[in-house]
Amino acid sequence: MKSLSAELPAQSAAPVLEATARGLPEEAGAQARARAFAEPLLSSETLDTGENVLAHADAVAGILRSMGGSPAMQAASYLVYACDHLNKPHEVIAKAFGDTFADLAMETTKLVRVQRMARLAQQSASRSATPIPMAQTAAAQTESVRKMLLAFSRDLRVVMLRLASRLQTLRYFAASKAPVPPGLAAEALQVFAPLANRLGIWEVKWEIEDLSFRFLEPDTYRSVAKLLDEKRVEREAYVEQLRTQLAADLAAQGIHAKVQGRPKHIYSIVKKMRGKSLGFDQVYDIRALRIVVPNVPDCYAALSLVHSQFVPVNDEFDDYIAKPKANGYQSLHTVVRESPHAPPLQGSLPPEGAVPPGGGPAAGRTLGQPIEVQIRTQAMHDHAEHGVAAHWAYKEAGTKGYAGVSASGEYDAKIAVLRQLLAWERDLSGAHSGAHEGAQDSVVLDDRIYVLTPDAAIVELPQGATAVDFAYSVHTNLGHRCRGAKVDGAMVPLHTPLKNGQTVEVTTVKEGGPSRDWLNPELGFLVSHRARAKVRAWFNALAMGETVAKGREAVEKLLQREGKTSIKLEDLASQLGFNSAEDLFEVVGKDEFSLRNIEIVLRPPEPLPSEDDLVLKKPRQGSNSSKGGVLVVGVDSLMTQLAKCCKPAPPDAICGFVTRGKGVSVHRADCSNLRNMVTRSGDRVIDVDWGGATASTGNVYPVDVAVEANDRQGLLRDISEVFTKEKMNVIGVQTQSVKGIAWMTFTVEVTESGRLTKVLGVVADLAGVRSARRR
Repeated sequence: MKSLSAELPAQSAAPVLEATARGLPEEAGAQARARAFAEPLLSSETLDTGENVLAHADAVAGILRSMGGSPAMQAASYLVYACDHLNKPHEVIAKAFGDTFADLAMETTKLVRVQRMARLAQQSASRSATPIPMAQTAAAQTESVRKMLLAFSRDLRVVMLRLASRLQTLRYFAASKAPVPPGLAAEALQVFAPLANRLGIWEVKWEIEDLSFRFLEPDTYRSVAKLLDEKRVEREAYVEQLRTQLAADLAAQGIHAKVQGRPKHIYSIVKKMRGKSLGFDQVYDIRALRIVVPNVPDCYAALSLVHSQFVPVNDEFDDYIAKPKANGYQSLHTVVRESPHAPPLQGSLPPEGAVPPGGGPAAGRTLGQPIEVQIRTQAMHDHAEHGVAAHWAYKEAGTKGYAGVSASGEYDAKIAVLRQLLAWERDLSGAHSGAHEGAQDSVVLDDRIYVLTPDAAIVELPQGATAVDFAYSVHTNLGHRCRGAKVDGAMVPLHTPLKNGQTVEVTTVKEGGPSRDWLNPELGFLVSHRARAKVRAWFNALAMGETVAKGREAVEKLLQREGKTSIKLEDLASQLGFNSAEDLFEVVGKDEFSLRNIEIVLRPPEPLPSEDDLVLKKPRQGSNSSKGGVLVVGVDSLMTQLAKCCKPAPPDAICGFVTRGKGVSVHRADCSNLRNMVTRSGDRVIDVDWGGATASTGNVYPVDVAVEANDRQGLLRDISEVFTKEKMNVIGVQTQSVKGIAWMTFTVEVTESGRLTKVLGVVADLAGVRSARRR
């Protein structure tokens, strides 16, 4: 059974679609190219409703075309469904059609997925053995509502595409007679139809309502449709006669007016019957006329004429011109009956329930059937038909507007639309909380609010959020520098809770940070956990900066004391096992790393003697003239000592250097300190030899061994056991551990360095040891 909304032609919604389509470039052949692009991907695919995807996209494009949508917008209906079949949909579509098409397709695809998930959750809940509370199933719808709201803030065309798609899905089920998922029809009636109503896309709203109601309550739908069909011909003839009479009477009074019949919709009739506890015969707007005149004075003149020609029904008059509806709707509504004293309409059928003219005197005639009359100006009619969404493009609309919804510019027009969406959200919230009093689902949509930036972008915040929460939601730096706020143009304290639909503007300073008072929950500056985390992070970073500065100061003082200010701090940190100097300063500032470890690394080389300071001492009689069996070639009885920087041991290649007052200092030939001294005073180098120094002589030599390993329990014990087994005496150990890495320096006594190589190999094989080498 077809919907009776088709009894009379509805007004086109072309201005809405023209306004929304202006964001897409008008490319020649865009729809044909998009269909050719998508056809190989979609032709064999089906939606979860069972409908072929390509056929669905064709139908959506047709709906948009019938409503006045541009070819570019129709093209997007194909690209949306192609996204699921592309690896990189945004990149591919942007390359073929441009970024605007790609953004629109991706945004709509995200919304489709969210709504599908919400619907599946509701279906799962309905099939569950343990019924899920209404609050939880309503939560899925709530999330869908929010996502649509946020998607709209970026592109109104997303909403238009989704409305057209849902209408086509309902049409598909009506044509195919397939069973309709309850969640789908309920979502259409509870979410999409109110949205279309708020945006003023009336023909979409009416058809979605009638089809959804047909699926949800088929028996009631059929009974009302049958009642409408029973006297349809008679009713339409009567309404046409009234229309002709009113048009003639208005013209006779000099009022230029268009008088039209108004379509009837089953769902609106049922709502009125239930809302006012009326029978079918008591619903007045089954018979309805609409009068459109040039200006407001003519509205009241036409009303006066209607009331003079007909008998007004008590309590059925509404002046929405003086007091417009919340969405800006304006019109005069009245319900009248034909007067028993009025002459019968020429050539007309007798009114339903009226006594025929020949049946008695005029005084015996009963009142005719009630008929609803709407009277409005052309501007009011355009607004009622096209909705506030049409204002988006009304840059020249001036400040007159409708019901305070002014559109002095593109910004004001966008604000008007956004405010209607926010009101739509509140409508849903109120409907849920009212329908389930005492239940937990009163929280639906109550935990979030939506406010506007000065640029008309929507910002989602938790309930009770303040201007400080708003600032941090926009940008962290904006929150740090926030010092004041204006809400709808008026200055307010920073702890003032925001409300849905308000426009918030933040006052900032050039430099600065948050206040510690903002973290005090009793003062109410912050509600959002995200904003609180950002404020805490700022103060933590501030404390960390002070710690690092303290550590830097301590390290730099040590370097000055040791005369090592030329050392690069990054290199020093690397030597100590840190990734950066900042990491070193942090642990030093926290007193977690001893400066003694830095002093060990900074051990200075032996000072270089000057030429005048050279003194050769002859050893006392009976003393050991060559320490460790070292002989100076060509010089007899010259005092020698082993250098502490490189700790040579036989059979290392060695070299001597004449020092001040200490005889000859013996270094390993590869000693870096020796190279530096040779560069400055090469004439003091002297050849030396180990002489008779061998293992059999019993002399021992201290050498340093450096070990790097992953720190673990028992590491020092295991390494010490290796030296013990090899009969090497450990006379000194230095250890430090940073971030799980242990650095150890062992001083051991050996008779010859060659044997040490074998021992180091054993140490390197221990668990966790990264390297073992002689220093």
